[in-house]
Amino acid sequence: MKSLKFWLFLAILAVAIAAPFFAYPIFLMKILCFALFAAAFNLLLGYTGLLSFGHAAFFGGAGYCAGYLMRDMGVGPGGAIILGVLFAAALGALIGGLAIRRQGIYFSMITLALAQMFYFICLQAPASGGEDGFQGIPRGELFGLIDLQADLNLYYFVLATVLAGFLFISRIISSPFGQILKAIKENEPRAISLGYNVNRFKFLVFILSAALAGLAGAVQALVLGFETLTDVHWSMSGLVILMTLVGGVGTLAGPFVGSLVIVLLEHRVGEIGNFLAQITGVNWFNSLGESVTIVTGLIFVFCVMAFRRGLVGIFTKKQ
Repeated sequence: MKSLKFWLFLAILAVAIAAPFFAYPIFLMKILCFALFAAAFNLLLGYTGLLSFGHAAFFGGAGYCAGYLMRDMGVGPGGAIILGVLFAAALGALIGGLAIRRQGIYFSMITLALAQMFYFICLQAPASGGEDGFQGIPRGELFGLIDLQADLNLYYFVLATVLAGFLFISRIISSPFGQILKAIKENEPRAISLGYNVNRFKFLVFILSAALAGLAGAVQALVLGFETLTDVHWSMSGLVILMTLVGGVGTLAGPFVGSLVIVLLEHRVGEIGNFLAQITGVNWFNSLGESVTIVTGLIFVFCVMAFRRGLVGIFTKKQ
């Protein structure tokens, strides 16, 4: 089984390396950034059982931080991304330190409330650009060595970053620390009875999840060259929950599959609708491009009802 997973990993990696020669690199990089974002969220929900409605604050906050450093402070992309991750980790420590005092829906509502407070800060702060967003983020050169103006160079940098993030998450999951997180998810009172400081582990994993979400957000700001309020809005937190649930909660590959499905739908649902209209003769399908949220919502409901562990869960465990 391990050898099969290894060869499957190599096959996926080979496809990812060759992908920019057959598809638009910016589109591929957006999928990779969302995959890392969903994987960071899955570390919290899928392996610790903590449902956060505020992860957009870390994703968008790191994007704003990195973008400001690159455009207005002249910091290189490598240093800006690192500082953006540190900002997201600090924000995660602040929000997580307050939220982990409560459990269940109360935890979720606290993360949502604090993240929305951060959204309004970004809306009002002069440096963020308000409703106009933060425009003109330069790509520059990575540590003065690699020119990121070229899409191909930037793509392989993003691929390496996301791969490192996934490997780091995999290492966390398989470590003794990760086993304790799983124990907390399965039976928190039992974990407490064994002598573990549950709140400390929750706090640490919250910070790790926030930092990884920040890494995804900072890299996306570099890729797109701008940052908007959409990335810190509660709807972005809902989107990452959707990606994780569709792909498969508690699976390493689930976030990648979920992000691939959702991003493809957002960009290609109009073309799919036109194709369905041609083969069925039903003109209503032509309007699917204007109803992306309805389509993704229906897919979400279908996956929740039919595949409790998401699309990846179909192959990893019997329903």
